[in-house]
Amino acid sequence: MSMKTAIVTGANSGMGLATTIQLARQGYRVIMACRSEKRGQQALQEALRESGSTAIELILCDLGSTQSIRDFARSFRERYSTLDVLVNNAGVVMLKRQETSDGFEQSIGINHLGHFLLTLLLIQPLKAAEQGRIVNVSSGAYKAGKIHFDDPHLHKGYNPIKSYAQSKLANILFTRALSRKVANSRVTVNCLHPGAVGTSIGVDRNTGFGTRIMAFIGKLPFFLSPEEGAQTAIYLATSPEVAEITGRYFYQKKEQKLKAHAVDDAVTERFWTWSEQQVGLKPDERL
Repeated sequence: MSMKTAIVTGANSGMGLATTIQLARQGYRVIMACRSEKRGQQALQEALRESGSTAIELILCDLGSTQSIRDFARSFRERYSTLDVLVNNAGVVMLKRQETSDGFEQSIGINHLGHFLLTLLLIQPLKAAEQGRIVNVSSGAYKAGKIHFDDPHLHKGYNPIKSYAQSKLANILFTRALSRKVANSRVTVNCLHPGAVGTSIGVDRNTGFGTRIMAFIGKLPFFLSPEEGAQTAIYLATSPEVAEITGRYFYQKKEQKLKAHAVDDAVTERFWTWSEQQVGLKPDERL
């Protein structure tokens, strides 16, 4: 059997690095999609050391840049014809409103739109795999989320919880819509809440300065380790138990019922169309 291939976004720290190491230990070839060359190389060395694998590599990808995402996808497709697992793990929480290079508010831009574009650009290698699995790391914060169609980039009344919750609801709407659009293929799409994990998610992407804004995500009196937080993503990426399951939301390896506003089909389709327009999806890239 040929080695299965996985991509993990935000793989240079926290759950992304833990996911990379665990997939590599299970025999996957893992491509670490990281924005920073320096941090990516440091994480690559740690992943190689901790996993004992030699089949891990780094390809730069800035989810805050549609051009960088397109460059990454092209580089991957030039080298690999199949993709077995895509773990859309990268995420940010911004204390103050900031924009990506494309002018998107950073939380919706990186947490959703960047992954939306990346996933659609990798659909063909996912479909070419024996069974392509897409795993979107969402959050219980979706419960407080709303898609602000009148001001999705939050030019008015910005606060970090509002922006993060919107982006995590977006992950779920994307999961449900995509699962329907690839239903005639062997590709599955699921999402998860990892729990309150102690990571650097609240740290400013540019300066490295910041604080963790995690308390609103869950009421736990402690933070999970990145390794613990990664367990459900690993489960969805690899377990035969979920091979036939798609379009669902999980917590602690168990399917969870979604709140009504996360299963609104009219909002889901409207948001998909908006997302296509935002990232400049070309006609031949649409599903």
